[in-house]
Amino acid sequence: MTPTVAPVAPVASITPAVASITPPVVSITPAPIAPDDEEDFDKKIERRIDRHFRINVDGDDFSHVEDAAWVAVPIVLIVFASLVAVPVLLVSAILYFANSRNRNLHKTVRMMVEKGQPVPEALLNPPPIVRQRSDLRRGVVLCVVGAGLMVFFGAVNEWEGGVWSLGFIPFIIGLGYLLVWKLDTHKEQASTASTPRL
Repeated sequence: MTPTVAPVAPVASITPAVASITPPVVSITPAPIAPDDEEDFDKKIERRIDRHFRINVDGDDFSHVEDAAWVAVPIVLIVFASLVAVPVLLVSAILYFANSRNRNLHKTVRMMVEKGQPVPEALLNPPPIVRQRSDLRRGVVLCVVGAGLMVFFGAVNEWEGGVWSLGFIPFIIGLGYLLVWKLDTHKEQASTASTPRL
């Protein structure tokens, strides 16, 4: 027996239809802003600024700069007046006390002349005050300032970056003053020990 083969139907060729796909061209042209749109735009900006920058004084909300101007102007005037007034007050106080001292001196001299007493030369021409140089004091102050700067800059920057080492400058200068003071005291002791006593 021979196997029978069923006839095969002819296969039609299927070709997919490829549609040509082209993206649509979109052109964007800015629309002219109408006057109403500009006002809306300005209002939106003002609202956003008001939302982020508000001034509260005792529970009152001032969202506009015009509303807060009456608060800011006196503060500016007070700061300006204090910056100008403090130096003027200091200078006037110094001048007042110097003038009252001179007045008292003249009054004392006049009373001495009226009573016929001699006026000492030191009263009219006082000798200049000679201040002794204190290397010990300068050295201690500069060492403490340097140590304070090192601790401050170290604490602020968590001891990173080496900014704290700026405190070494006054600290080393202070050590120099302390060294000079120590050498001067040794020199004075040696000179007093070598002088014979009478």
